[in-house]
Amino acid sequence: MSSLIPVHAAGSIQEGITEYLTTSFSLADKQVATELKRFLGHGDSGMFHGPYVRARLPYAQAQEWEKVLSWLPENFVPYHHQKAAFQRLSSLGNDAKDRRPDPTLVVTGTGSGKTESFLYPILDHALRLRKRGQQGIKALLLYPMNALANDQADRLARLIHNNPALKGVTAGIYTGEAKGNRTQMGERELINDPQAMRVSPPDILLTNYKMLDQLLLRSVDREMWQKSATSLQYLVLDEFHTYDGAQGTDVALLL
Repeated sequence: MSSLIPVHAAGSIQEGITEYLTTSFSLADKQVATELKRFLGHGDSGMFHGPYVRARLPYAQAQEWEKVLSWLPENFVPYHHQKAAFQRLSSLGNDAKDRRPDPTLVVTGTGSGKTESFLYPILDHALRLRKRGQQGIKALLLYPMNALANDQADRLARLIHNNPALKGVTAGIYTGEAKGNRTQMGERELINDPQAMRVSPPDILLTNYKMLDQLLLRSVDREMWQKSATSLQYLVLDEFHTYDGAQGTDVALLL
C-alpha cells in the first residue's frame, strides 16, 4: 500500500531516474560520479522538485442570485463568480427592459463552471427572444479546435433536451467535421445541415474561426447573416488563452 502514497511513489521515481542517469553516464571517477548524483538530487538546484500538495478550497456559493436570470436549470445553485458573470452577461435589465451585455472575461480554475457562466445567460436570452418570435443567430460560440466544439455540442444538446423550459431554442454546429443532414436537434445532436441553417438560422451557432472566415466570405451563406443582422448579441471565445501568435492575429482581424 505504501507504493500508492504519492510522496512515497515520488521518492521511488526520483531514486529510479537518478540511478538510471548515473549508470548511463558510467563515470569512472567515483568523486565525479558522486557529485553528479548529488547534483541531480539537490533540493534547490537539482532536477527534482516537490512533490507539492495543493489544498483547494471549495468555490464560494452565490447569495441572492434567484432573479439574476429569468431561466436557470432546476436545482442549480451558482457559484459567486458565476453570479457575477450572469450579472454582466444578462440581456435583461433591472427594469425588465433589454440591456446590452457587458464584455466579460471569465478566468477560474478547472471544474468551476466556466461554460455555465456564459452558456446560461445565452440560453436565457435565446429563450426570451424566441418567445417574442425573433429569428436569427443570437450567439456565436468560437472554439480553437473541432474536438472542443464537438464536446460542447453534445453537452448543449443534452442540456436543451433535458430542460423542457428550453423547448423551441435551437443550436447548430458548423465545422469541417460536422458533416451531415440533420435539420432538427436530437437528444445528443445539434443541427448540422448547412442549407437548413441558411433557411432558418439556429439561435446558437458553434463553429471555429476558420469556418467562420468561410461563412463570412461565401455568398451562399449571406442569407444566414442577413437574417441575423439584428439578433446577433453574443460572441464567445472559449479557451481564449489559446489565441496567441499568428492564430491570435488571424482571429483579431477576422472579428
